[in-house]
Amino acid sequence: MINIFEVNETNDMIEKENLDVRTITLGISLLDCCSEDVDKTCDKIYEKITHKAEKLVSVGEDISHEFGIPIVNKRISVTPVSLIGASSCRSTDDFVKIAKTLDRAASTVGINFLGGYSALVSKGMTSADEMLIRSIPEALSTTNLVCSSVNLGSTKTGINMDAVRLMGEIIKETAEKTRDNDSIGCAKLVVFCNAPDDNPFMAGAFHGVTEADSIINVGVSGPGVVKYALEKVRGESFEVLCETIKKTAFKVTRVGQLVAREASNMLGVPFGIVDLSLAPTPAIGDSVADILCEIGLEHAGAPGTTAALALLNDQVKKGGVMASSYVGGLSGAFIPVSEDQGMIDAVNAGALTLEKLEAMTCVCSVGLDMIAIPGDTKATTISGIIADEMAIGMVNQKTTAVRLIPVIGKGVGEKAEFGGLLGYAPIMPVNGFSCDAFVNRTGRIPAPIHSFKN
Repeated sequence: MINIFEVNETNDMIEKENLDVRTITLGISLLDCCSEDVDKTCDKIYEKITHKAEKLVSVGEDISHEFGIPIVNKRISVTPVSLIGASSCRSTDDFVKIAKTLDRAASTVGINFLGGYSALVSKGMTSADEMLIRSIPEALSTTNLVCSSVNLGSTKTGINMDAVRLMGEIIKETAEKTRDNDSIGCAKLVVFCNAPDDNPFMAGAFHGVTEADSIINVGVSGPGVVKYALEKVRGESFEVLCETIKKTAFKVTRVGQLVAREASNMLGVPFGIVDLSLAPTPAIGDSVADILCEIGLEHAGAPGTTAALALLNDQVKKGGVMASSYVGGLSGAFIPVSEDQGMIDAVNAGALTLEKLEAMTCVCSVGLDMIAIPGDTKATTISGIIADEMAIGMVNQKTTAVRLIPVIGKGVGEKAEFGGLLGYAPIMPVNGFSCDAFVNRTGRIPAPIHSFKN
């Protein structure tokens, strides 16, 4: 039973500490939309999404009103589109036609973003996979709500270096096509190693082929809640610190579980998972970097940052799994630069570099996320950064990702403005030494020895 003290405590979290449900994401399978004609495929896609998701936004608003819990985003994820278009798409233009259909459907139902313009190519690419990847710049520059992701590697298969090289070029081309808006197209494009099938967060969400026809996944947040709780135990031991984070994560996850169950019942769609990631926003007091400072660092990036982040991530997971039997997605702490004012402050102070962020990704949920780099960065350099991050995920059997934004026409010392939840970002310097000969090798990096467990 929930007592009045817990009710008041949750109200304080919402009103004073920036607790929210970051997203309700409806996963929809489009496998039954495949046909040999791209126009018929598009018609089926539009009809299914608008039917399945017609009540998603209103249900989210009803739940928010009933329980007083802010639900920031309502989103959709779909089956990786490279699979859906394999039978009907004969060119990149055909895939762009599907992207525009997805955008139109998303607009019709009133959601914030739709994810799943995706390809899974960790071991190799089909012709459809490659066509979709090559269509990404045009697709993201001509749509507003569509997000794209590509899985380039996994612990079981290794890293597809041909796809890594290609994605460096695609990211640059996407940046060029959206250069008039600080290359914002790249903010809707992420590459993965070990991408999860049930992630509700953008830009990496897609509806995995092992999922049901439709599913509800919920992403909760609450960096402000964790920071506020830690303010009360300043100077205490690591044991007290860990217990405080764990108990707070438990409470935050219970809120997500409540919303997920209600949404599932009201929509008549099975409940999938709660993703208990600490996802920051540009709002003051809603920062993962501020949590690291509260743990005892002058700035994120100072010596001890990786250890503090590892502690935070582990305790968030321990608290979350006690609150819900179905925790999934990414689950942990996000460290995007543009979406976290504390991270931006650390970059501007000179405390946080690209190399330190890479080290931090060894122990957190995602990877190099929402990082603006000079627009003249070479495609091969971007591919090299991607390869480094994919290797961390592959060897450590965890999800890692890269969302780099080469801001065309801007350099170190300037900033890129994205607006909304995406915030703004200082342009960070990139190591200028060449990795061309490495990136231009063909083939794939083999899976590590510990992947062989059959």
